[in-house]
Amino acid sequence: MKKTEEMNTTNELIEAVKSKKTFAELGVNEQLVKSVTELGYTHATEIQERSIPVLISGTKDFIGLAQTGTGKTAAFGLPLIQLIKTADKHPQALVVCPTRELCMQIVNEINLFKKHVPGVQVLAVYGGTSIGMQIRDLKRGVQIIVATPGRLIDLIERKAINLEQIEYVVLDEADEMLNMGFQEDIEFILKNTPNRESIWLFSATMPTEIRKVSKRYMKEPVEVTIGKVNATNKSIDHQYYVTSAQYRYETLKRIIDFNPGIYGIIFTRTKADAQDVSARLTREGYDIDAIHGDLTQQQRDRVMGQFRDKTLQLLIATDVAARGIDVKGITHVINYELPDDVEVYTHRSGRTGRAGSQGICISIVHARESYRLRQIENINKSTFHKLDIPSGKDVCRKQFFHVMDKLMSTDVSHGDYETYVPMLAEKFADMTKEEILKRVAALEFNRFLAYYENAADLNIRAVEKGRRDVGGMQDRNRERGRNEYSDRRSGGDRTNDSRDRGADRGDRGGRSQSRGTAGATRLFVNLGTKDGFYKASFLQFILDMSDLKKEVLGKIDMRDMNSWIEIESSAAKKMISALDGKNYKGRRIRMNDADSGGQRGSNEG
Repeated sequence: MKKTEEMNTTNELIEAVKSKKTFAELGVNEQLVKSVTELGYTHATEIQERSIPVLISGTKDFIGLAQTGTGKTAAFGLPLIQLIKTADKHPQALVVCPTRELCMQIVNEINLFKKHVPGVQVLAVYGGTSIGMQIRDLKRGVQIIVATPGRLIDLIERKAINLEQIEYVVLDEADEMLNMGFQEDIEFILKNTPNRESIWLFSATMPTEIRKVSKRYMKEPVEVTIGKVNATNKSIDHQYYVTSAQYRYETLKRIIDFNPGIYGIIFTRTKADAQDVSARLTREGYDIDAIHGDLTQQQRDRVMGQFRDKTLQLLIATDVAARGIDVKGITHVINYELPDDVEVYTHRSGRTGRAGSQGICISIVHARESYRLRQIENINKSTFHKLDIPSGKDVCRKQFFHVMDKLMSTDVSHGDYETYVPMLAEKFADMTKEEILKRVAALEFNRFLAYYENAADLNIRAVEKGRRDVGGMQDRNRERGRNEYSDRRSGGDRTNDSRDRGADRGDRGGRSQSRGTAGATRLFVNLGTKDGFYKASFLQFILDMSDLKKEVLGKIDMRDMNSWIEIESSAAKKMISALDGKNYKGRRIRMNDADSGGQRGSNEG
């Protein structure tokens, strides 16, 4: 790996130097100190400083709570390498992480750390690639295995891997693994490492499920918290824009155009939204692509490769598809819609503002969602800044200065440009400097100027004012019509009033007697919290499976083994068709109308 790539890889490893302690002072051996020093670092981050001395002992269980981007890979990677017996060619350490991308990143960083430690072999084990090749690599002898849960269990069940001699188990991004439904898998893996010396658990948040796992499998763990649990990164500026639902896409487009140097991830709730927004922006000329559950591993790798190479300026992702994505230098995270779960917001925003750099997390919200921002602020101890959606003129001005800055910083030292200067001088002899500059600007800005010339104000106050103006006119027209009708018909007002009041009473009575919202159907499904779902992850799952939008859903009531979903009647059939009969973790999903015997046989499958 080239030096620059090594530096980039370790940027997340060590944030800005906040610690006074060197790695040598923490007990890291000479060979590892040499590797880290060659990468340009001598001082540890806070999580490294507080975890490495504990982990190097090799005998204590450990829980490290810290945000992504604080150097957790080095915190467990350096002690693992130091504890490994290089003469023994069997697996001694196991690192379990949620995704292929994170798995590969961890292996790459450990390979950098072990540069001066001969004999240490590290293997990445993940799905989407040849299991036969991974089995052959295992037979050659490795000491550290970095694995995703699914592929590791495949290897255990094939008896292709023996974990009985594993001494150290690391659970990295533990909260994300549980969010993805891997709790049973994690417990299965821990049961298959009976002779371990210690478990090291690293997580950004501490849900109840993680606490339960730690109590069941860990003995008096040393717990270290960096910052506050669930607290957001102080290097991130949390911003939000308020608009109406119908202008959400236009607001997104306006935000992208107002940030011409943006390199970021846009999060959507469902794969349908990811596909739709990606297709619309691509048609309009943006360098963008989407990752979601429908992509093959090869397609996903292609998209992620383009994004890492910055061939793509923007990536659109669902929360499930984005688990474990770790890309350097992301300037912005945009929430096309707010997530339901505060922890999901923490994970989304944590993709930017890493390694001490500044980042921006932007949320596009409806006026009725402001209470949810307050909830996130209270739990994460962060502050959201409300900004006005830029006007068309604001966008053009920002783009103009961006291009001018690029023009001024363009390097003309390479190439024989001097040869062409006389020809250029002759070509533009009849033009003033101002006329030339205008033409340069026109080349870049004609499209923007044309698009934004009569751009609407998308801020909610302007949108609502426009609605009131139109609505007021319509109300006046309706009132005029009613008056004209009343003039022609004696006593019509009283008759109509009594009818209207009667209809209102009838509607209210009907709703109060029904089991759900008017116009809605209650569906039963034999999936619940014991399947590893939180309400937020369950919502994401059923929306991804059905390609429906969240707006069609009402109340969701989750139990251990079953759940009930309120859904618009017009969408119920599509939801049932998408889920009923499918399989989830070996169980056959049953979904049907709850009022037509949906609870019978609810524990099937």
